[in-house]
Amino acid sequence: MPKRFRLTRRFPVAMTEDGYRRLKRFATDAGLDEGEALSFLFENFDSVMNEETFGHRLRLFNAELDDRKK
Repeated sequence: MPKRFRLTRRFPVAMTEDGYRRLKRFATDAGLDEGEALSFLFENFDSVMNEETFGHRLRLFNAELDDRKK
C-alpha cells in the first residue's frame, strides 16, 4: 500500500535565484509543485545524487557562498 503524501512541515527557505529556477524547472518537468519536488528529492536523496561529484560540488558551493551573499 503506498504511503499517504502529507505535507507535515513548512519552513522558511532562502534559495539562490539559480537554485529556485532549477527547482521550478524540475517541478514543472515532473508535474509537481515546488514543495512536492523538494520532498521527492530529499526522500530519494541517496538514489538521485552522484556520490562521485557531490563532495566537489559542495566544496565549490561553500567556497563561493560568502561572495554570493554580498
